[in-house]
Amino acid sequence: MTELRNVEAELSRFRTRVLVAGLLVLVAFGLLVARLWVLQVLRHDTLQAQAETNRTAVLPVVPHRGQILDRNGVVLATNYSAYTLEITPSQVSDMEWTLEELGKVVDIQPRDRKRFQRLREESKRFDSIPIRTRLSDVEVARFAAQHYRFPGVEVQARLFRQYPLGEASSHVVGYIGRISQREKESMEDWPEEDQANYRGTEYIGKLGIEQSYERQLHGQTGFERVETSAGGRAVRSLANTPARPGQTVVLSLDIKLQKLVEDMFGDRRGALVAMDPRNGEVLAFVSKPTFDPNLFVEGIDVENWRLLNESIDRPLLNRALRGTYPPGSTYKPFMGLGALETGKRTPGAITNDPGYWMFGNHRFRSHGDHGLGAVDMHRSIVLSSNVYYYALANDMGVDLIHDFMKPLGFGQITGIDLKGEVRGVLPSQSWKRGNYKRPDQQKWYAGETISLGIGQGYNSFTMLQLAQAMSVVANQGVKHKPRLAVATEDPVLRTRIPLAAEPPVNLNFKPENVATILKAMQAVTTEGTSTRVFAGAPYRSGGKTGTAQAVTIGQKDKYDARRLEEHQRDHSLYLAFAPAEAPQVVLALVVENAGFGAASAAPIARRVFDYVLLGQYPNEEDMAAVRKGMAGAPIGKPRLASEVELMPAAP
Repeated sequence: MTELRNVEAELSRFRTRVLVAGLLVLVAFGLLVARLWVLQVLRHDTLQAQAETNRTAVLPVVPHRGQILDRNGVVLATNYSAYTLEITPSQVSDMEWTLEELGKVVDIQPRDRKRFQRLREESKRFDSIPIRTRLSDVEVARFAAQHYRFPGVEVQARLFRQYPLGEASSHVVGYIGRISQREKESMEDWPEEDQANYRGTEYIGKLGIEQSYERQLHGQTGFERVETSAGGRAVRSLANTPARPGQTVVLSLDIKLQKLVEDMFGDRRGALVAMDPRNGEVLAFVSKPTFDPNLFVEGIDVENWRLLNESIDRPLLNRALRGTYPPGSTYKPFMGLGALETGKRTPGAITNDPGYWMFGNHRFRSHGDHGLGAVDMHRSIVLSSNVYYYALANDMGVDLIHDFMKPLGFGQITGIDLKGEVRGVLPSQSWKRGNYKRPDQQKWYAGETISLGIGQGYNSFTMLQLAQAMSVVANQGVKHKPRLAVATEDPVLRTRIPLAAEPPVNLNFKPENVATILKAMQAVTTEGTSTRVFAGAPYRSGGKTGTAQAVTIGQKDKYDARRLEEHQRDHSLYLAFAPAEAPQVVLALVVENAGFGAASAAPIARRVFDYVLLGQYPNEEDMAAVRKGMAGAPIGKPRLASEVELMPAAP
């Protein structure tokens, strides 16, 4: 009986365990069915998309960067295709071994390794970094045969930026470079659409037109969907949205004129801006010395960077845009116009010039320390009387001078389509209070006004500002904003779209006052300080020479260039327009530490006018003479500009 009860108890426990196990199985199957329903019904679309993503990849297609052309269609920036050897650090276990062994397969110079190391520090581990560019076909084949030895190293076909004319117009055109980590971080604040357009892009404009017109030049990034293998390699293309090439940017610059001026400067430092006063188009925008922008495309090596960055001549400084200089006597025509417009002088008012001007016990000297006698407005400009403008500045006062000069563009941002323009200094009492800390420094003293009249003192302007101001006067008081880019061009359709210019501003000068100044500036070239330079010219022009101090000379001392270091000598300036009857071109230029304006700067202006108005290009003997600072008419027979060919720089 007891045994029967034990059997029944065992059976009961067994049935319970079977029931529990069955329930567990049913629950498990229920959960499995529910999970299958969730996966196959509720999440079907999402999982299918993920599966498709695992099977395929979307790759950005980087667009071809747009070209940059001069006004005559000469290519200033373009692209070329080449092979590059690239390393992805995250896929390389022993970088030192890899570099050593790669050096046995392809030629890798120490500068290549230094550049690679610098780029590696600026990039993320999974970025592909070039170790060698411009591989030859032989090098590509040699590496392909040993590719299996180098995981994380690939040969890529890339488009590279090229500046065919090398150093010519480098400050204007600028250059591109690899996007730095800081730039990548700043891109995170861009709109999503703009960020998407730069996926896959490794280069961006760093300077000049390349930077200012980055969005137009970059183009529209395309996308390609490809099927991938289990190892992540592309097997076949499934769909693609083609990239749209960047637009071509057309400049107002005449590269032949630009190169002519750069060659005439030679090894001397300085700047020149030539503009069309009728529309503000810049014909030449020269800063010397220049540099080769091709050095920066793949990251400049340490040696070349040191040469450029540590040079006393500062070749990376855009002197036309960022270099500020006292205008010297080139300021006098504007002072004269200001005197006429404000009623402080009439054209016939006489000032006696004994060779000096006294203010209290201080003697302001005149150039050459000799008097010019009775001087009116016309003679004050033609003979460049310092005394006339000492007295005028004293009568006008600093704030009246400031208020007249400001609309002309002095001490103001012109708004030219290049980034980094500086303002310079157009002094006023308010300016001094805002720029000095001590009360005695903030006060404006009457004696400080005197030297402003001859373009010295606190005055400090760019050649761009001087050229714009000259353009306003030559254009009868109508002011145009200077600009370099005049059109964009679709690379596919070849349709050119002009870029809209800002409406001009009329400063409403009295025509008779402008005529007085322009007539006096014309006389400078026929009976004044630049007569010899413009002798025999078949056109009439106007100009004004200037000599500006680089260092202050004591009142009791005499200027002697032979006793000064080269970088301490006076600057040579020239301001001009031509033809006189209907100006088509104005210019402002400075040759640093070159002395008297008529000797070094005016001859360059003569050659600019010969080119623009006559289509003449100076011969080599003439250009050599100008580089040496020899004043005078052209030495030899000029060449036709159409016969001069621009030589491309070596790749």
